[in-house]
Amino acid sequence: MPAASRIALNRAGKRVTPQRALIMEVIRQGKGHLDADEIYRRAREREPRLSLSTVYRTLQMLKRLGLVEELHFDDNHHHYEVKPQAEHHHLVCLGCGRVIEFNYPLSLYLRKKVPEVREFDITETEVRMTGYCAKCRRSRK
Repeated sequence: MPAASRIALNRAGKRVTPQRALIMEVIRQGKGHLDADEIYRRAREREPRLSLSTVYRTLQMLKRLGLVEELHFDDNHHHYEVKPQAEHHHLVCLGCGRVIEFNYPLSLYLRKKVPEVREFDITETEVRMTGYCAKCRRSRK
């Protein structure tokens, strides 16, 4: 577990347990966008005694501490990724469910202009676009 994550847990009065470290590692290695069931499956390969309830409790605690982000790409699943250093956005394929991250200066522009025009303090920006990836687009033809 990275030092920053350890420090955040300690400051919150939470211990760095092997299970918490494993869950963070699984999310980091999965490069984000894993749902709780997939995190559980991957973590259990390395720690067979890990319970699904431990995964869910740990994810909620990590989310509260700002160490992971919970993403909502559809109504059925929450996906998790390590809190990114830089703001980024997501393209979600309606065919295969693939999630593609991208950066675009539009959000920087909006974060600057909207507060000036609407007197609104923006704390977070999320852009999610849905459509079809190249592979699914070809198979739809």
